[in-house]
Amino acid sequence: NMGTRLKVLSVFKALHRTRLAVFKDDNTALTAARLKINEEFQKNKNEASEENISKMINIGSSVETVLRKAVIQAEHVAEDRILLRPRESLLLENVPYSDTPRNKR
Repeated sequence: NMGTRLKVLSVFKALHRTRLAVFKDDNTALTAARLKINEEFQKNKNEASEENISKMINIGSSVETVLRKAVIQAEHVAEDRILLRPRESLLLENVPYSDTPRNKR
């Protein structure tokens, strides 16, 4: 089915785009993630069951979402120091809590 094939390819590409963003400048992690993504897709390339393929598409999409929204790079810069490198997309505007709603103009 061509539609299913396009969905699989779309998830595959999304995972690789996210891998490049999440593990930027970390060649070890970039390589490990590339190999794991490719291995999982290769391992299941002959799957014929639409139901199983649909489940795997959902799993792949979920993994991509978790990587994109929950993974932050960190680097040990000293024995007792870690440097965090959050991506721009993870930085939210820090608005103090208020019981009264703000006026939205």
